[in-house]
Amino acid sequence: MATTNNVDIKQLLEAGAHFGHKTERWHPKMAPYIHSKRNGSHIIDLTKTVEGLNIALSFLEDTAGASKQILFVGTKRQAGDIVKKLAEDTNMPYVTNRWLGGMLTNWSTIGGRVKHLQDLENRMSSGELANKYSKLEVQRYQEEIDQLNVLYGGVKQLNARPGAVVIFDITHDATAVAEARKLSIPIVALVDTNADPSLVTYPIPSNDDAIKTIQLMADYMKQAVDSGKAKIKAPKIEKETK
Repeated sequence: MATTNNVDIKQLLEAGAHFGHKTERWHPKMAPYIHSKRNGSHIIDLTKTVEGLNIALSFLEDTAGASKQILFVGTKRQAGDIVKKLAEDTNMPYVTNRWLGGMLTNWSTIGGRVKHLQDLENRMSSGELANKYSKLEVQRYQEEIDQLNVLYGGVKQLNARPGAVVIFDITHDATAVAEARKLSIPIVALVDTNADPSLVTYPIPSNDDAIKTIQLMADYMKQAVDSGKAKIKAPKIEKETK
């Protein structure tokens, strides 16, 4: 695995990555990742976070370097905008509004809706709908396009089974976890003290609620994906300079 990522434990501390949930909400399988208790809440061992994050980032770098898509998932309110920007910046698919059942396991149906959306968008941009229908009818088509984009906009470019699924809260997006596991797609995920880390291929023990933590994790992931993509282009540059 690639090892170009350098995780700074001080940044994790400043972002509040160590703050877990109330002790009564903990999942027993998180015990190896818990450092202590403070004011009735668990504190995550950040040395374990660094370890898990470095492994996860190396995997994401390798995945991007193999020209495989990474599906980013964050439908929780505080994660949505951050995850969408991460996906757009890395040109990867994403789900940030609502995970529709079958997004992975029933792609034939989901893909049909995506194709319908793309067809409508093409007809709208080409002027076909404006030439054929009244302004009111065109407006209704635009409303349909907008509604479909809320549901499927992030996966319009998903061209095959992704090489990895990254989930920012596995309890909130449990269906995404279940579908990825069913298809044996590797899962990278933030795992807070109330979650089961055994459900995830590459668990990152971390606060999954704080915006600062989510943003920091997204920044690290962007670096890893960008680094992997750069390795795809590197051989071409070498040939051109010879």
